[in-house]
Amino acid sequence: MSFPATSRLRTLVADALWYPRLRAPRGADLLHCPTFRGPFRASTPLVVTVHDLAVLRHPEWFNRWSATYSRFAVPRVVRAASRVIAVSEFTKGELVSLLDLDPSVIRVVPNAVEDVFTPEGPRAEGDYVLAVGTLEPRKNLARIAQAVEGELRVVGARGWGGVTPPANVTWCEGVSDEELAALYRGARCLVYASLYEGFGIPVAEALACGCPIVTSIGSPMAELAGDDAALVDPREVASIREGIARATAPVARRGASWAEVAEQTRAVYEELA
Repeated sequence: MSFPATSRLRTLVADALWYPRLRAPRGADLLHCPTFRGPFRASTPLVVTVHDLAVLRHPEWFNRWSATYSRFAVPRVVRAASRVIAVSEFTKGELVSLLDLDPSVIRVVPNAVEDVFTPEGPRAEGDYVLAVGTLEPRKNLARIAQAVEGELRVVGARGWGGVTPPANVTWCEGVSDEELAALYRGARCLVYASLYEGFGIPVAEALACGCPIVTSIGSPMAELAGDDAALVDPREVASIREGIARATAPVARRGASWAEVAEQTRAVYEELA
């Protein structure tokens, strides 16, 4: 089932009319919505995956429609769910804190990374620090750029909120997974000092490649990387700069595979079957 959001009008129609009335196909045992856009009431068991609650925690980072719609819709969708999948313990805590969701219905199933992210393979040339993420306010690009001495390479699509690459940034769009893996391998470090995330896939990718990591203290990225990252205060340029200076390469390690993620997700379905 899909309703492609190919224009702003279609997005508004989908949000206001299509998602709230979504139903499982005839004969289906359950409906799984891979984001919190879903039905407000469920006639069959409903599973909803929540990646983060940034739009509720920091609505000022989003456009007026997304902030207004999400404040109304997200609580209704997750409360209609028989099970809610959170991608980290941090996001589980946010569901309980912000939406007063019963912890007993939440299952934590972390994301995985693609097989191309390994320590073996080509390395990008140059002396640079790497940042990965859409150009949007929570990615904290301005502070990161101030903290970096030398070249900062940013991999990510143009986003919203008036975020543009600062002067010392080499902006890379349309990068393949193979090219991104080479950038991780060649970087002095990855700086992922985001102000808010639900998981932090770039940190998982960097860990798999053995790339030194600088990331935000008290975040799901810290939960993911543990002692293998230099943890910093993302709101302090000096803290980010100091983290870059002490970042060291971790022993490359991978989390769960996508096959294992699929098995964990299937286990959630079987609870309801």
